[in-house]
Amino acid sequence: MKVLVIGGDGFCGWPTALHLSDQGHDVIIVDNLSRRKIDVELGVDSLTPIAPIETRLAVWKEVSGKTIGFEYLDVALEYQRFLDLLLSERPDAIVHFGEQRAAPYSMRTPAAKRFTVDNNVSGTHNVLCAIVESGQDIPLVHLGTMGVYGYGWSGSAPIPEGYLTVKVPTPDGDIDREILHPANPGSVYHMTKTLDQLLFAFYAKNDALRITDLHQGIVWGTQTPQTERDERLINRFDYDGDYGTVLNRFLMQAAIGHPLTVHGTGGQTRAFIHVRDTVRCIEIALSNPPKRGEQVSVFNQVTETYRVRELAELISKITGVEIANLPNPRKEAAENDLNVTRDRFVALGLNPTTLSEGLLSEVRDIANRFKDRADTTKIIARSVWNKGMETSPDLVK
Repeated sequence: MKVLVIGGDGFCGWPTALHLSDQGHDVIIVDNLSRRKIDVELGVDSLTPIAPIETRLAVWKEVSGKTIGFEYLDVALEYQRFLDLLLSERPDAIVHFGEQRAAPYSMRTPAAKRFTVDNNVSGTHNVLCAIVESGQDIPLVHLGTMGVYGYGWSGSAPIPEGYLTVKVPTPDGDIDREILHPANPGSVYHMTKTLDQLLFAFYAKNDALRITDLHQGIVWGTQTPQTERDERLINRFDYDGDYGTVLNRFLMQAAIGHPLTVHGTGGQTRAFIHVRDTVRCIEIALSNPPKRGEQVSVFNQVTETYRVRELAELISKITGVEIANLPNPRKEAAENDLNVTRDRFVALGLNPTTLSEGLLSEVRDIANRFKDRADTTKIIARSVWNKGMETSPDLVK
């Protein structure tokens, strides 16, 4: 299968591109390298050393004998070039990671908010429009987020995979209707993902595009079997206040003896998945696309759920590092439950990696190994959800 991986230089895209190539697929990465440019903007590097994309691709050919193509292209701004690429390469499928992925960054400044919307929404729509204009039947797999559901869902009923059956009252009695689960975005980034959902629903209905939307939890972990083959293939490990996911931030903080920064009560429940499972889920989704004319296929790409304070307590117990509670820069509930339906991937053969299996290796092999690269001035989250939060001394010092 020939697969375009949009955003294939990023945290999830790079290990996915290697995984698919290793499985024998013909892979072409499409990327504008914006994630690297944001590192320059923020003045921070990945904890792990990231080689230039040209070096990465050359090393992969060296260790695997397989070639991954690369197109330096911005799908949000260069529509015609992307369409021409579809017409010339005629891919069998597209994997779409090409969106600004950090909620804190999306709330950082007006410029970051606008970039997130312009990049994410325009890029996604350009991909959909180009598939239609190309006249090709190209299944699309998109990496979404559990955040489209929001974190206010309560009660014992689990969050379903994408759709909800509701009763609509009419003069003749109630009728059942299936709708997209109501969206409840908690940041500009999450808002763009909810807009993606509507774009997908329209193009599936109007143009019979075959689309899979993966509502993914927070990705933890660093390495896959492919990225472990050579240090120059190593994956990103972001730890800063904007891009560092909560578990990776805790791991780095523990490695350097910095208190584990829990924002608010730590009662926020989040869904998690190891990066090894992410790449496997992408492969499963590519092998099981919906048929033409079917609605968008939605998977909840999640393996476990934890409260933030539970994660901190787990890592504190392993490493002996203390926990520090700071004001929460986000506008969110202090406590929430998260009961998630996640049956589809398991039914298709996913064997999840759990925290209990992989956490110690992350502490030992990644966080401790590269701890000297950490910039301690970038640890504290400084992007706030509204102006009223900027006065907190713990968020600005």
